[in-house]
This record gives sequence, C-alpha cells and structure tokens, in this order.
Amino acid sequence: MTVHDALAGFHERDWQTTRDGTLRLALVGLGWWTVEKAIPAIAASDHCETTVLVSSSTAKAERVAADVAADDDVAVPATPRGISYDEFHDGEATDDYDAVYVCTPNALHLEYVESAAEHGKHVLCEKPMEASVERAERMVAACDEHDVRLAVGYRMQTEPAIRRARELVREGAIGDPRLVHGANTQRLLDIFDSPDQWRLDPDLTGYGTSVMDLGVYPINTARFLLDADPVAVQASMRSNHDAFDDVPDEHAAFLVEFDDGTMASCTASQNAHENTFLEVTGTDGTLRLDPAFHMETDLSLSVDGSTVSVDQAQRDQMRELFDYFAHAILADASVSLDGEHGVVDLRTIAAIHRSADDGERKLLD
Repeated sequence: MTVHDALAGFHERDWQTTRDGTLRLALVGLGWWTVEKAIPAIAASDHCETTVLVSSSTAKAERVAADVAADDDVAVPATPRGISYDEFHDGEATDDYDAVYVCTPNALHLEYVESAAEHGKHVLCEKPMEASVERAERMVAACDEHDVRLAVGYRMQTEPAIRRARELVREGAIGDPRLVHGANTQRLLDIFDSPDQWRLDPDLTGYGTSVMDLGVYPINTARFLLDADPVAVQASMRSNHDAFDDVPDEHAAFLVEFDDGTMASCTASQNAHENTFLEVTGTDGTLRLDPAFHMETDLSLSVDGSTVSVDQAQRDQMRELFDYFAHAILADASVSLDGEHGVVDLRTIAAIHRSADDGERKLLD
C-alpha cells in the first residue's frame, strides 16, 4: 500500500447516520472550560442546544446565561435557564433539557451523574470519569439502573484526524502496530494564576494530577487507534515544586502493555514546556499526530520512505464531541466512549500510580 492509496476516501463523520433532531443540554459546572469551550461549541453544533445552566447559585447561573445570550459570537436560540446545584439535584427544570454535560472537578462528577440518571437524563461526563475506579463504577451502575446513556468526554475519539488515523491502522497502512510513543505536557501554573486550584487538590482530582488530567490522553487515544486495552503498566513519577506537594506526579513516565502485544511509552507533566504528540510505529510505517491533544491535531504518515502530511481542515473538537453524543441519543447509535470504556482508563491510571509507589510492574485488575 502506498501513502496515497492509504489516504484516499475518508469521510470525517463516519459515525453519522441521521441529520435530524436537536438534543437539549443542561451544563453542570460553569468553569472556564464550559464557558469558553463548551457553550460556543454547542451553539455551533448541528444537533445540540444549551437550555439550562447549573452552578453554585441560581444568581451565578442566571448571570452566565445572560452573558451567553448577549454574546454576539455565540448564537443561542433563547436565553438558557439558570439553576443552582441544589435545584438540579431536586429535579428543577427537568422539562427543559434532555441530557446533561458534567464538567466539575473529578471527585464531584458522581453526584451529578447520579441525579441526572434519577431524573431519566442521558449523561456526557468529562474525562476522567471520576476520582477513583470505585466511584466511576458507581456512575456506570447508576446509569444502568435508570436505563440512561453514559458517555465520557474523550474528544480525541471524535476528532477527524484521529478517526482517520484509526482507519489507516485498521487498513494496515503501517503494517502491524508494534510501538506507541506519546507525550502530553503543559505549564499548569502559567494557565491558572494561583496554585490553589482543584487539579492540585487530591480530594478533588483523585490519584494525582499529570496522569489523571493529561496522561489519560495518550492512554485513551492509543486504545482507540489500536482497538486494544491495557493489560500491564510500569511507571515512575515525582513532584519537586512546592505547588505540587500534595500530588505525586508533577512529572510522570509510564509504560503500557496492550492486549494486542503493542507497547506504549508515555510521559505527562503539569509543569513542563507544552508538548503533545502521539506516534504509532508498525512493521511497515509510522503514524504521527503532532500536535495531538491541545485542541489542534495534525496527522502525518510515513510509509516506504515517503512522509505525507495529511491535509485536513482543523475542526472544533468540542463541537464534534457534542454532535457525536447527540447523534448517539437521537439515532440510538452505539458509542465507543461509554462508561465501561472510561472505567478501563481509570483502572489503568490507578495501576500506574501503584507501580510508581513501589517500582513494580502491575497487571490490571
């Protein structure tokens, strides 16, 4: 197979079977990601509409709703309704939305997912699912009990460049996959003015900060590309900066063995120069995503001594994620990023931290 043969005939939204319908969303947690990324993406989407905003107080939610309605760059059909967390739990405004997007700190996901399930609402929960494996399993059980759909916000799985890369791997463009190399790093303290924020609080973030928040990207994207799951890990991590005293992984390096025999070597850090890539090397060639995970993804393919950069327009990854989720509900379609899928990542991350604790290779539970 030549490079040009491999790149022919790709449909970006290969998951789409219908273009009808709109899913009304309640957004739980109005931090910067929801306000700056999620709300504009929903406004630009084909199948979603923000109808309810949920925050710590009704006043705050209504204030954000008014700001959204007044923003000429975010076209919303009507001003969303604002309610508090307590009102959400009590079932306020349930006639105004069909599904819930949960974007709170990790350790607070469960309570909102459980309430959404009790109200009979489908759920899109940001990654990682929760702060521990046990709490993530409770989320799955709650949604199963109330017969609602649970999806995890792995936007890379709906990014067209990643889906194209997966198709190339499946078609044998690089032969049989053998090795994966990935990195995801950033300077957290440059993004937020104060170190007093939830990603550095073990009560809110979970096992740690770098692997939970960043390392999950190469883990999950590799799983998606390979159609394989981790079976064993080995890891090392450390924290030196004062701001990272309460979490073990300011910097982390870890190996992941997959059930197809492929091995991955990954690094993650919340206190290093921004670097984000994923490379899959097979018996006949290499796929490289660089940059990979920070809202922009470029794909290149190297086969038979030739390297081609795949010419593909950048897409709003959050818009793709919301439309993918909405389509799954409206068309009753299966999703790759369901709750059980998300639990596997948390089991992998938990094993990575156990390995870093004692220096031993760990089999996944």
